[in-house]
Amino acid sequence: MAKKIAVLVSGGGTNLQALIDAQNRGEIVGGSITAVIASSPDAYALERAAKAGIPGFVLARRDFPSARAMTVALVEKLRSLEIDLVVMAGFMVIVTEELCQAYRNAILNIHPALIPSFCGRGAYGLHVHEQALAYGVKVTGATVHFVTEEPDAGPVVLQKAVEVREGDTPEVLQRRVMEQAEWKLLPRAVSLFCQDRLQVEGRIVHILP
Repeated sequence: MAKKIAVLVSGGGTNLQALIDAQNRGEIVGGSITAVIASSPDAYALERAAKAGIPGFVLARRDFPSARAMTVALVEKLRSLEIDLVVMAGFMVIVTEELCQAYRNAILNIHPALIPSFCGRGAYGLHVHEQALAYGVKVTGATVHFVTEEPDAGPVVLQKAVEVREGDTPEVLQRRVMEQAEWKLLPRAVSLFCQDRLQVEGRIVHILP
């Protein structure tokens, strides 16, 4: 039985598009994207979902009195859709522990750096690349990890390094990390999960043959 995937988005949805494209190429084995849930009705990602024929839903943070209330509603929505895997693809909302408890080792996030570098609170979007350039690293990259209660601290699934070049701006580096790492890693990690090839043992994720 194919696993049902929900992708959580807040903005443009470039990683969602990478997943849709991979799905269309037959690269997501054993699963399919059956829902896109946005934290804002204005998220362009919803248009990408509609074009691909994927049902879109909105759970706007401002419609709930607290992060916990929104998280509980999100879990209810995911359960009603019978979701097996949750993918955070640029989901810019702080969720509370109810989501992690409901989907233990079944939430994947993509982070635009090599965790444990440039991660945790405040390290999101362009800020991550600003931090990498300010620090002067020669290599950065992207990480797919399982989501736990602590931001960016869950077990690492896949990582890919990307070169930092002389004269890079945060925007230029962000684009290179997306093209060379994020858009490749996320579909691969999703496919491995859907094939039951990811085994979590403490902090270590084993990739089964």
